[in-house]
Amino acid sequence: MQQNRVRIEGFLLRDGDEITIIAEYASKYSLFITCREGDTITHGAEFRNLSLKIAEEDVDLGQCRMLLEPNIDGYTGRLIFKKSVYDLDSLFNKNKLVKLQSAFINLPLVLSHKDKIDSTFKDYTADLTYDLGVYKSFFDSADRDYAQEPDHIKLSIQNALLATEGRSMMKFLDRKLEEFERIVLTFDREAHERHGFYLRKQIWNYILHAPFMARANLKPRGYAGDSMIMSMIYANDYSGDSTFGKIMHKHPIEHPAASAVRNRRGMIAKRLVAFLKTMQPVKNPLKVLSVACGPAFEVEDIFLSPEDGDRYRYVLLDQDRRALLEAAENIARREKALNIRLKVDYANESVRTMLSAAKLEEQLGRFNFIYSMGLFDYLTPPVAKAVIQKLFQLLEPGGELIVGNFFVSNPSKFYMEYWLDWVLYHRSEEEFRHLLDNKLAAQIDIIFEDTRSQMFLCVKKRV
Repeated sequence: MQQNRVRIEGFLLRDGDEITIIAEYASKYSLFITCREGDTITHGAEFRNLSLKIAEEDVDLGQCRMLLEPNIDGYTGRLIFKKSVYDLDSLFNKNKLVKLQSAFINLPLVLSHKDKIDSTFKDYTADLTYDLGVYKSFFDSADRDYAQEPDHIKLSIQNALLATEGRSMMKFLDRKLEEFERIVLTFDREAHERHGFYLRKQIWNYILHAPFMARANLKPRGYAGDSMIMSMIYANDYSGDSTFGKIMHKHPIEHPAASAVRNRRGMIAKRLVAFLKTMQPVKNPLKVLSVACGPAFEVEDIFLSPEDGDRYRYVLLDQDRRALLEAAENIARREKALNIRLKVDYANESVRTMLSAAKLEEQLGRFNFIYSMGLFDYLTPPVAKAVIQKLFQLLEPGGELIVGNFFVSNPSKFYMEYWLDWVLYHRSEEEFRHLLDNKLAAQIDIIFEDTRSQMFLCVKKRV
């Protein structure tokens, strides 16, 4: 990352001599050093200490070495650290000194996690790791055997493997999941977190072969269920660089929780169309708000004909700007397919800004139909109550609000938590119903999609 030319004064200490320098950002872990005229430094010269003036104080950074390199900017050389290594992004951007080795302070604590792991779970994890390694070696060997075939032949062979031995491996994974769920069923929250961490450490190299599993664990956007994860679930296809990786990718997106995500998309579309019919005749477009919209794939099920363009005025809201851009791309595809211009606005807002906004209604307007498919699974009870109350306030009289939440009996719950590091707030019907206690609600119902992994709170506002 290129930094502004922030210069920090300091000096290098060598054999009792102080060499006055100016330090500038070079890379995350190296500095450009400019010495005053007359000071001669050779390539590879080592120094006992680098001292920089940070926040009006002289801070010692320890041993370092100078590397001379061709440059057109006039600096003397590049300085690298020999023992303590510092994050210079943090230093130059935040005026904060962070040592690379600081993370290792927690190493003994992390290593000690294994001492608190249930012995039965340890045995299970050891067997699972061995079994996955054997499966991988067999599939990798098969991949090497046909690697020199033409591409279309390779694809045909791999598809045959996926349909036969791949399906056998998926059944193996099903059995292993059933076994581990029996082991962890009585664990408390702390034990779940500890054992999930242990499992992921053991099978990490296998997780990384599956694009879906890898992304859920690595969370490049800060949370597991981002728009790319949703795209993978909707695609419901094999993906990966190897046959083994494709099987590991496909298995979780065939599980009930992923099926529920696909089911809810169609369910919301049907619910919206049904609500539209109750509003007939419609003089103005139905005002619809999708909260935590993600890529808004459901618009493909809602805007089916050119006439639908006149039936709805949409606001798509999400805290992830990239997700909103993907939603805009999906809208553009529908517009092209139907040869119309859709009435869609975009709001880049988070739950925090929604709750703190004093005049949210003025910012967003009021709506006939509001839905949120995947937000409430991440909200604590107090926050969930506050958000649903805010959304209810945005409803027009006679309007409908639908919010989704994964059910406590979600069959994929432990799979998600342990293998994917994807932890959600699962709720019971009673807990879900009690999120909204508003006398202006004419009707409050709970419905389920077909797998009964996810439920939806459907609220109608009094006229």
